[in-house]
Amino acid sequence: MTYASRLGAMLFGLAVTAGIPAWAAPEITGRPVEHQLNMQAPVTGVGADIYSLHNWMMIVCLVIFVGVFGVMFYSVFKHRKSLGHKPATFHESTAVEIAWTIVPFLIVIGMALPATKTVVALKDTSNADITIKATGMQWKWGYDYLKGEGEGISFLSNLATPRAQIGLPGEEATQQKGENYLLEVDNEMVVPVNKKIRMVFTANDVIHAWTIPAFAIKQDAIPGFVRDGWFKAEKTGVYRGNCVELCGKDHAFMPIVVRVVTDAEYTAWVDGKKKAMAALADDPTKTWTIDELKTRGEQVYSANCVACHQANGKGVPGAFAPLEGSEVVLGAKAHQVDVLLNGQDTPKYPAAMPAWKQLSDTEIAAVITYTRNAWSNKAAENIVQPAEVLAARK
Repeated sequence: MTYASRLGAMLFGLAVTAGIPAWAAPEITGRPVEHQLNMQAPVTGVGADIYSLHNWMMIVCLVIFVGVFGVMFYSVFKHRKSLGHKPATFHESTAVEIAWTIVPFLIVIGMALPATKTVVALKDTSNADITIKATGMQWKWGYDYLKGEGEGISFLSNLATPRAQIGLPGEEATQQKGENYLLEVDNEMVVPVNKKIRMVFTANDVIHAWTIPAFAIKQDAIPGFVRDGWFKAEKTGVYRGNCVELCGKDHAFMPIVVRVVTDAEYTAWVDGKKKAMAALADDPTKTWTIDELKTRGEQVYSANCVACHQANGKGVPGAFAPLEGSEVVLGAKAHQVDVLLNGQDTPKYPAAMPAWKQLSDTEIAAVITYTRNAWSNKAAENIVQPAEVLAARK
């Protein structure tokens, strides 16, 4: 490709980016699509402002680019030596120096004023209708509805794309990729339309980042710190994002899905979710049989542990410890309970085991019982009851 053709392609790309919302067929909102040349279509007021700013600044940059290089190329070709031109001898020009100081200053001010207004709006999380805490963890998101309608709802949101579409390490996928490959979850975050949602972000292991491009919200989730942001979706639908801070082996596998619904649909969801949570709330004093715990534990393991320790319990060499034949799993059950509640840092495996206090007493008891009896493991203390986990929390 010649320099002229490369320049032409660059100018065409800038013009397209500045003037066309998003090339996509068919038009789809809420997720990235093939051949999309611009930002996702915004569905929030701040998102629309950012979109307009983006287009405005791209046009300004394009005009400057064409103007500067146009003058430069004109000067080079029209005043070249082969046409008989000779270099002029002159010193500074006060008028030119004033011009090239004032003009850029005015351009910067023209770009900075609307940008500052939008940045200030981005930080205004006051008067929110609903407050939701998002907690990043390797590799999923936890959501807690703190204030407003839905207060008390809490759940984990895991990747829902089947492993058969992804493939295991060193193996090819056995299923065709779905429409929302790596952008689908088992538990969506649900919010009502036209309501201000304040998001509070933190993490329980490493730095993550929560973003929904269509909402124009992006914020880091940092262990030990609390950050916040907000959005107010003006259109119902399903909107997708993912963790955008490199957070470990399965960084690509922790998507974010927000479903925006009507007020009536949201009220119905809140009612259903609270009833489901009440139904799943286990009595920690109940005594379970080993078969019941193993069955429940396999479900907990598949949802929370398989990404690191693998379905076969062999882990990932040099990164995540194997559970088959593990000293922790085959040792004293009290120690394994402590590891799940408080985490563990093993020098042999650089990816530290995070704490799993967000799991219920029954879930922790079940997954420990499962690992002590799964694969080739035959632990002497092969069953843990929820009451033992409850006692260890105190």
